[in-house]
Amino acid sequence: MTEQDSIRFDDTQLEESLEYPDWFKISLGDLQDDVAEASAAGKFGIMVYYGQKRCAYCERFIVNNLGDASIGRYTREHFDVIPIDIWGIEDFVDTDGNSYSERELSLRYKTNFTPSLVFYDRRGKPVYRLRGYYPPYQFRAALHYVVEGFYRVEKFRDYLARAEPTLFFTSGDLIDRDFFSTPPYDLDRRQGNSEKPLAVVFEQGSCHACELLHTGPLSQDEILGEIEQMDVVQLNLFADTAVVTPAGKTTTARQWGRELDLFYTPAIVFFSPAGNEVMRVDSVVQFYRLWGVLNFVNRRGYDSGLDYQGWRLQQRELAE
Repeated sequence: MTEQDSIRFDDTQLEESLEYPDWFKISLGDLQDDVAEASAAGKFGIMVYYGQKRCAYCERFIVNNLGDASIGRYTREHFDVIPIDIWGIEDFVDTDGNSYSERELSLRYKTNFTPSLVFYDRRGKPVYRLRGYYPPYQFRAALHYVVEGFYRVEKFRDYLARAEPTLFFTSGDLIDRDFFSTPPYDLDRRQGNSEKPLAVVFEQGSCHACELLHTGPLSQDEILGEIEQMDVVQLNLFADTAVVTPAGKTTTARQWGRELDLFYTPAIVFFSPAGNEVMRVDSVVQFYRLWGVLNFVNRRGYDSGLDYQGWRLQQRELAE
């Protein structure tokens, strides 16, 4: 499978519901018991999979990542995989001993995008989370990062840079677009100097996924119509470009990206007109997911008290 095959696809809702792999463990509703069973079997722990039945990104994850023979084998060897539907109503006891519905548990772990994964060790401690769909090579790296215990000593970004150095610090120019603001990059929002939300697009040179973002979603009129309502800045995630953050801190793009714990490019971080981070898209994104996020930010859906998924559901119901 090529990189392009894994990250370019139609992200409209699936016509038929997804079926889980037959080796997923159907929990009886107590993650403490699930952890104990995984530990007794000599596994690292459990991996809780948060998904939706008609999610195209979930299908990609199941087919491309778990469907890869070596990745699937390594996952089964080290984890019991527990599926949870983010709209489900079944009750689950988390490892903190408290009971939540599937929906409540998904909100607890801020699963804005599906698939989202939470890795628990054999003590029942959540040790790492992935939100959204990532290509197979990055998911494989995340598995090793957790199982080999590197999460204890370094950020995944740093581990990935060592394990897959070709993914970082690649040369090449960024793709220029008319809607990107020009330097100097003073993004300080404390003085109320802009009524628009801010989108900061972190990219890097020779980034195939970045090219697909520009030739795909960012070439569509609906997306461009939303982008026009924002202040938009492009930064090289691994460059020492000077920038003043929305909170007024003077730093560099490289250091800011590190503080934001970004490891995937392209990544888009959205801020309110007041300079508060609203949400981020730092995993694979296609047209409908990006349009939904842009719409959520521009319409200030975050002021509704709903999470992103809840707000999107409300908008669909109002449109019917």
